Amino acid sequence: MPEIPTARDELVRMPSAEGSVAVRVLVATNLVREAAQRHRTSPTASVALGRALMGGLLLASESQDGERVQLQIRGDGPIGSITVTATAAGEVRGYAANPDASPPPLSDRLDVASAVGLGTLSVERNHAAWKRPYSGIVPLVHGTVAKDLALYLLESEQKQSAVALGVHLDRDARVDAAAGYLVQGLPDADEHALAEVEGRVSELPNPSELVLAGAGAEGIARRLLADLGMGPISRLSPRFHCPCGVERIRQAAQLLGPDELRDIVARGEEVEVRCHFCNEVYHLSPDQVGSVLRDA
Repeated sequence: MPEIPTARDELVRMPSAEGSVAVRVLVATNLVREAAQRHRTSPTASVALGRALMGGLLLASESQDGERVQLQIRGDGPIGSITVTATAAGEVRGYAANPDASPPPLSDRLDVASAVGLGTLSVERNHAAWKRPYSGIVPLVHGTVAKDLALYLLESEQKQSAVALGVHLDRDARVDAAAGYLVQGLPDADEHALAEVEGRVSELPNPSELVLAGAGAEGIARRLLADLGMGPISRLSPRFHCPCGVERIRQAAQLLGPDELRDIVARGEEVEVRCHFCNEVYHLSPDQVGSVLRDA
């Protein structure tokens, strides 16, 4: 079937006009669809992975340039773990350990919470200029990703936050809308402003439904802030991006060790390596394996 035409992905960031609230809104239909196609995910896994990818991007969007965020969800549900890495530049990649997980639906809804299960959510923030990464971990209480991220932000980073993440599938179980937002109070925030935004958050439909209705990232942000107005706005174009390539695969092949590499060369076999993050498959010929052996 032909691809579904969609608006471009976008992430917008802005404070409210009077500086009480920071809002980050992400529309990521194309990158979530690409991830689902790359990993051939079940409908439930498409939603769970899509939420995690967007959650990672929203966390990374409040970080320094050059910072990398790794989000890992380890639950006892059939999907196993979900691992995502995202950057402040809007690049993200990720995978689910069991992409074909498909627990029975709840009424007319996919059961993402049962697919993820209970366990832990960990976040690691890293930067080349830092001596060591910052990491935090919280229990998985909900398994729906958004509420668990809000719990992480509150308990590990002491940030009162509202997080919403939505992935909508069409009748053919393909991603046709994906969006999310992160709302946080700023230092010395006006209590009335915070209460007004909390009310807007509770009234708004799921962000993927807003996208299906034609809203873009800025439009959702305006609805969140409403009468508070918008301060300076910044934009970036998020994308699914994996830096894997033949050279990285050569480095990975060295982990097989000299003895195993010699045996492969002697048998005239090629090495097949699959990248977990993007599901790309690479092949090293016997001659290339020999080159890896010489460099080891």
